[in-house]
Amino acid sequence: MEDTSRHTEIWAVGGGKGGTGKSFITSSMGTCLALKGKKTLLLDADLGGANLHNFFGLISPKRSLTDFFEKRALLQELIVHTGIANLELITGSTGSLDSESINYAQKQRLFRHIRALDADTILIDLGGGTHINTLDTFLLADKMIVVTVPEITAIENMYQFVKSVYYRKLKSIFKAYDLNTVVQDTWKNRTVHNIRNLKDLIGYLKQGSEQIRAIFNREMSGFVVHIILNEVRSPKDILIGENLKRACVNFLGLQVVYSGYASYDEAVHKSINNKEAFMLFNRLSPVVKEIRQLTEHIETETAFSVPEDLLDGRIL
Repeated sequence: MEDTSRHTEIWAVGGGKGGTGKSFITSSMGTCLALKGKKTLLLDADLGGANLHNFFGLISPKRSLTDFFEKRALLQELIVHTGIANLELITGSTGSLDSESINYAQKQRLFRHIRALDADTILIDLGGGTHINTLDTFLLADKMIVVTVPEITAIENMYQFVKSVYYRKLKSIFKAYDLNTVVQDTWKNRTVHNIRNLKDLIGYLKQGSEQIRAIFNREMSGFVVHIILNEVRSPKDILIGENLKRACVNFLGLQVVYSGYASYDEAVHKSINNKEAFMLFNRLSPVVKEIRQLTEHIETETAFSVPEDLLDGRIL
C-alpha cells in the first residue's frame, strides 16, 4: 500500500549562470542521499540544455519533460533508473523547449505533479537565467540552493539570481496582502526615511506596522538560501562563500547559510567526460568527502564552519 505518511522534501539547485557545476553538484548530492537509503528523484529542469543523464552514463531517454508539456504525459511516466539504488531521474528537454515557452497553466500543472511524486527527496536542477518560470520553480523548494564558482562574473550572477528570487517572493507578498501602494510610497520617500537598500525598506515597513511585521515574519519563515561554492582552488576561495553570505545578509536582509564547498579536482572532469557517477568511482577524491559534508549540512540546516585562522587571514 502507498505510504501516505511520507513527506517529500524538494531541493532546487540554481545560480543564474551556466557552467558553475550545478548539474554535477545536483547529481552528486542526489547520489549521497540515495546511498544513505533515501528514495531520491532528480528532475532535470534545464529545458533546452538537459544533461543530468550524462552524469550517470545514460543515453538521452526517449521520453522527457517535452512529453509532459507537449503530449500531456504524466510526470511519473517519465522516470528512468540511474543504475544506483534509490536514485531515479526525470530528464529535461534537449530540443527547442525552453523556460520562456512554458505558460502559467503548464507551470502550475508541473508543480502539482512534482509535489505528487513518490520520493523522500526531489532535487530539481535548474537552468541558467532569471526567467520568471525559473524563479518560481526555485521558490517551490523546501531547500533553495545556489551554486557558484570563485570567479567574479559567476559571483555577480549568483548574487543577482538571489536578489531576483527575493524580489519575486516579495512581489507575491505585496500582491497577496495589497501592500503595493504602501511599498511604492515608502520607496519614493526613501531619502526622508533614510532607506538605502531593500533591507532598509523591509525593516522600515516592519517597524512602522505590527500587521506588516506579522505578515513578513509569517511569509518569510523558512525562507533560507544555501550557498555552495564549487571548484575551490585555494583557502582564499573558501572565504568567498562566507563573504557572499554576508553580502546577502547585509544588503538584502536574507537568511543565508554557507553550506560548504567542493574543491577543484581534475578527476571530476574526467568522470564527466567518461559519463561515470563521480561519487561511486572516485572515493579517494577529497571532493567526495566535501560533497557528503555539504549535503549533510543542507539536510540538517547547519552551516559550514569556516576555520578561524582563515577568517582572520592567517592562512590566506
